[in-house]
Amino acid sequence: MLHQMEWDSSDDGLGAGMDDPPQILEPAQSKPSTTDISEHEFSCHCCYDILVNPTTLTCGHNFCRHCLALWWESSHKNECPECREKWEGFPKINILLRDATDKLFTEVIQRRREEIQANPKISRSLLAFQRYGDNLGRSRTTQHKGAGFFFSGVLTALTCVAVMVLVYHWSSGVVDQHDPLISKPVSRWTPEEVVSWLDHLGPWAQLYREPFQQENVNGRLLLMLGDEELLKPPYNIENQAHRRAVLAELDRIKTLGVKPPQNLWEYKAANAGKSLFLLYALKRSPRLTLFYLYLFDYSETFLPFLHTCCPAIANIDHSLEGSFLNSQLEPSWRQWAEFLVKYLLLPYQLIAEFAWDWLAVHYWTSRFIIVNTMLLSVLEGCALWRLWTRATIRSLPDKMWNHLWKMLSQGFAFAIMWPFVPQFVCNCLFYWALYFSPIINIDLVVQQLMHPETQAP
Repeated sequence: MLHQMEWDSSDDGLGAGMDDPPQILEPAQSKPSTTDISEHEFSCHCCYDILVNPTTLTCGHNFCRHCLALWWESSHKNECPECREKWEGFPKINILLRDATDKLFTEVIQRRREEIQANPKISRSLLAFQRYGDNLGRSRTTQHKGAGFFFSGVLTALTCVAVMVLVYHWSSGVVDQHDPLISKPVSRWTPEEVVSWLDHLGPWAQLYREPFQQENVNGRLLLMLGDEELLKPPYNIENQAHRRAVLAELDRIKTLGVKPPQNLWEYKAANAGKSLFLLYALKRSPRLTLFYLYLFDYSETFLPFLHTCCPAIANIDHSLEGSFLNSQLEPSWRQWAEFLVKYLLLPYQLIAEFAWDWLAVHYWTSRFIIVNTMLLSVLEGCALWRLWTRATIRSLPDKMWNHLWKMLSQGFAFAIMWPFVPQFVCNCLFYWALYFSPIINIDLVVQQLMHPETQAP
């Protein structure tokens, strides 16, 4: 009975509901549509435009990637442009937010990206910002290398020890690589030293060794010899080319007062500070260094260098005395033209050609120099390519002027500090730059070729 009454009441309620007009239930919160989304919600607080490559900081604020890069480059601070809270690590692009803005504002995003790519200043800032992040990542990776980092430090320490041992071995007299006549005045030469000087002129000079020994020609008598004395007995140097070679060398030792250096080690012993300066300067600025030799060391170094790298095409005398005489002649206009082209475009090739000519004298050292010049040429080419691709070739004159000022200031500082630097330290720097600099340049070339977009212009 009660059950029947409950069923009837439920039927009445259902019937009443059916008789009433239907009611539409409104949900507590309606689903938003894309038309309700405003651009302000996806705008950058720096440029007040739609976010392009939105980057989220640790504080939660979002900015355009290029806006954040411009802010970082101008302020040099790792902090939020809005709330000034420092970010941790390197900010990354918010992929979810980027995809959302790309779908909602496709045309605007495409237009803004084209404007960003066309602006060289923004491109440089983005590259600098990315380079900062890459360097930060490398430093963190280095901190966690563990055993690899330890062995790298051990290798560096062993390299330093090897350089010091090499310097000690060569500076202690164990290996005598230079003639003492390069520092002894000619007027004090003994007859034996005069004969030794004559032997260094070449195999052709052996023909006239006996007359010099019989006459006991010392340094003072050697300085008084002229063309007539050499032609007449007892010397009897009737070969005109031989006589001219002896007279040319006599003029050199009269000018210098000592025997001129004939290889790298003799040049280093006679010009310790100058050799170290040239070694570093040829790496940093070969054009300025060659210009320096032209101004201040023309006959002694520049002329032999030019004749070696750009030999005369006509009337080439391949004999030793002919080569010696040719190195003292004024270059022809063809030689000057070839030299200037290489000087402007391929300065390191000039150094490589000069080292190649000295392979018979410096076997391994010349090879180290040739390899180093190849690496430096690649680095210079990469630098010019970056200037061209980044549309910053117009800044080349400013960069050249800054480089010139930097080299001149460093050279002036070197000239002042050189007398106070111990010789042992200079020798360490010399052999490090000569033999271990190619190893460092190999790493730089690999970085340039593997990650050219993250390198500084």
